[in-house]
Amino acid sequence: QVQLVESGGGLVQAGGSLRLSCAASGRTFSSYSMGWFRQGPGKEREFVAAISWNANIKYYADSVKGRFTISRDNAKNTVYLQMNSLKPEDTAVYYCAGDSDIGLGSKHRTPEPYEYWGQGTQVTVSS
Repeated sequence: QVQLVESGGGLVQAGGSLRLSCAASGRTFSSYSMGWFRQGPGKEREFVAAISWNANIKYYADSVKGRFTISRDNAKNTVYLQMNSLKPEDTAVYYCAGDSDIGLGSKHRTPEPYEYWGQGTQVTVSS
């Protein structure tokens, strides 16, 4: 069993930056594919970014490419989402997700493969 806890959300002005963290419990985190999703007001949950167990493969949604960076520190059981040049449309609850499948693939752009989810952290970008 893996538990995921997000932190780092908050209120920021457009153009600003935030770094989200997702701390994982469990000894097998280092072999997990990890992802970030978000859900804005009145919207469906959408893919943001994903990273393979060794950080060699990373996927990004087109809407965040070039602005957001996903990374991980397996020694600290933590995955990060660095968010720069934030826009009001980035306002959402951001969720961390984990999949025990060591192979990251295109399916990880959808919520279905992920077995574990955090409780979410609110990011609000003011204009």
